[in-house]
Amino acid sequence: MQPRPQTLAVDVGATKLAIAVVDGRGALVWRSRTPTPTGEDPEVVWAALAGLLAAAPGGAELCGIGTGGPMDSVAETVSPLNIPAWRGFPLRARVAEATGLPTWVDNDAKALVLGEGIFGAAAGRRDFLSMVVSSGVGGGIVLDGRLLDGAGGNAGHIGHLIVEPGGRQCACGARGCLEAEASGMSIAAITGRPAADAGPETVERVGTLVGRAVAGVANLLDLRLATVAGSVALGYGDAFFAAAQAELDRSARLSFSTGARIVRSGLGADGPLVGAAAVGWWGAGLVSLSGGALR
Repeated sequence: MQPRPQTLAVDVGATKLAIAVVDGRGALVWRSRTPTPTGEDPEVVWAALAGLLAAAPGGAELCGIGTGGPMDSVAETVSPLNIPAWRGFPLRARVAEATGLPTWVDNDAKALVLGEGIFGAAAGRRDFLSMVVSSGVGGGIVLDGRLLDGAGGNAGHIGHLIVEPGGRQCACGARGCLEAEASGMSIAAITGRPAADAGPETVERVGTLVGRAVAGVANLLDLRLATVAGSVALGYGDAFFAAAQAELDRSARLSFSTGARIVRSGLGADGPLVGAAAVGWWGAGLVSLSGGALR
């Protein structure tokens, strides 16, 4: 296995665009960010990201991108639900053209899976779920030592499990999705104030709904570990994780799912960018699954 080179990492989110240069040990050696523009013009959003890319220092040998979904891995386009300007946007090709670097793109939560499996709380595990509870909610899965992709690259999208039947309308068109009930943007819409200012009842409810979704995945796929990152989950802290674990304990009762755990991401706030770098390493064949463990 070759050493992992410095990589330009790009994290595309609903509220911010971030980039970093990440070394082979997962450390950020440079970073920058800017708010994600609103509106319906795809080129306005692209211009903001292109400005970040133009300011990046040299030294990176490849580029990895983590973005909200859904995406089409065959057409290499992305359509993040929380960025309405981008529908079928050719993100990989545009970034590759702007940087001149070999470039790979994947769902941001699947990117986090790779980062967690290499450096984080799931290192050495054959079966685990990693998820982000932030402005949106996403997830990715390693099962039997394989990163699940799905036909279009969207496997593991836990944000669209139904946790409140008949609940709030989701951007995807369904009602009661985890993202519609527990994402930062949804919490703000429900409470009328920023998600960071939520009271104890909201924190407990959000944790409970996340635990409910994780229990469904644990029961379906026979896995016993979920790592959780994102500004909402990490910001809410112990109360969130206690509520999520309590609901997981109540709802994962099969012999193979009893005892499943929800834990904090081992990558902290840098997880999305480390994960994006890991997308680049994975695409370039510089990360392998050895006995189920990413290395």
